Amino acid sequence: MSRYFLLGYLCMAKGSYYVGLDIGSSTVRAVIAESRGEDEVLRVIGVGKTPSFGMRRGSVVDIEAVAKAINVALEQAERMAGHAAERAAVSVSGADLLCQEALGVVAVGRADGEVTEDDTTRVLGEVEARLTMPLNREIMHVEPRDYRLDDIKNIKDPIGMRGVRLEMNALVVSGSASHLKNIERSLDHAGTTPTHLVAEPIASAEAALTLKQKELGTVLVNLGGSTTSIAVYEDGDLLHLAVLPVGASHITNDIAIGLRTSIEIAEAVKLQYGTAVAKEVSKKEEIDLSLFDSQEEDMVSRHHVAEIIEARLEEILDFVNEELRKIGREGLLPGGAILTGGGAMLPGAVEVAKHILRLPVHVGYPKSLGGILDEVDNPEFATVIGLILYAEKSGPGSNGFPAGRVWDKLPDGIQGVAEKIKFLSRKFLP
Repeated sequence: MSRYFLLGYLCMAKGSYYVGLDIGSSTVRAVIAESRGEDEVLRVIGVGKTPSFGMRRGSVVDIEAVAKAINVALEQAERMAGHAAERAAVSVSGADLLCQEALGVVAVGRADGEVTEDDTTRVLGEVEARLTMPLNREIMHVEPRDYRLDDIKNIKDPIGMRGVRLEMNALVVSGSASHLKNIERSLDHAGTTPTHLVAEPIASAEAALTLKQKELGTVLVNLGGSTTSIAVYEDGDLLHLAVLPVGASHITNDIAIGLRTSIEIAEAVKLQYGTAVAKEVSKKEEIDLSLFDSQEEDMVSRHHVAEIIEARLEEILDFVNEELRKIGREGLLPGGAILTGGGAMLPGAVEVAKHILRLPVHVGYPKSLGGILDEVDNPEFATVIGLILYAEKSGPGSNGFPAGRVWDKLPDGIQGVAEKIKFLSRKFLP
């Protein structure tokens, strides 16, 4: 047994650490969680949150600015957890995320025709091999939907069954190769390695949707800053995924234009007085803008603000409906719609969504973990908690490493010095 294998084994025996990093257009969130054994629930031990810079509509436009924001969020989480976040599962958004159906076919390997795990692995590889992918795109996820074994269709798990020809129908999620590379470069500049690059709506669904909701048929709607992402599940499988280039920041922009004021004041007005149901607000109620900036003198109608919010939110949800229409699920999902992201907390969002989507609608909170729950019990943390759960379930990614690390077996004194070096390097190194 090699020294490195032994150290890794001891580290995993002590406990595993998982880091989730949600790089949004308006906010960067980082969470560190610890698992001490199979029977132990994941415990959140570190949380970081900071305004995002260098991102526009889910895409990197300034690598250094993104790296600095990542550093701030990770440092906050590291100091709280007492653990270095050198590797992380990272969210990927942007309107260039696409999904498409693909088919793979292989011959069953065993002479007796029994399907094994090796056959399902080979047919998964065949899906990727047969898919014609442009050079400027990169496969991120291959989500199996069902199998066919000879003449038997709609098989969920073919292992143990007998046949000759095994087919897999899958949904393939891809992203822009340049966008993914820019995320990786930003992470590299921040001193962090991605263990998994996960499409944002898949991560959010991991945290906010139950198995029953995925079986019934449910759409997750993540109302982010510059984008709104959706993931549709049915029969337990991912049916559709899309990222729309409009989000909660567009509501803020509309308020700023409508009130002829700054973005900062518009955001403050939205957070303190905003609602998406204009009819519930008196036309006589006014907002004193001088409360937010002494140089402002205007009194503005709160009803007018609500009208602005309602109009933009209805537009966003109309786009969601259009995506559901493409797959024949408009108004036809028994599990309804689950709203996540910062925009989900806007008063009246659920009521407007019910009206536009013609579905049951609820706000989606991330699944309960142990540890410092108060810090993450919020729809805006659904994506980053989903990243933690995805990493735990998936294990090491194709471009990643095990969660347990040799770092944890260093003597305490050396750990302390190493931590200080890491923090200093984050601050001062390019």
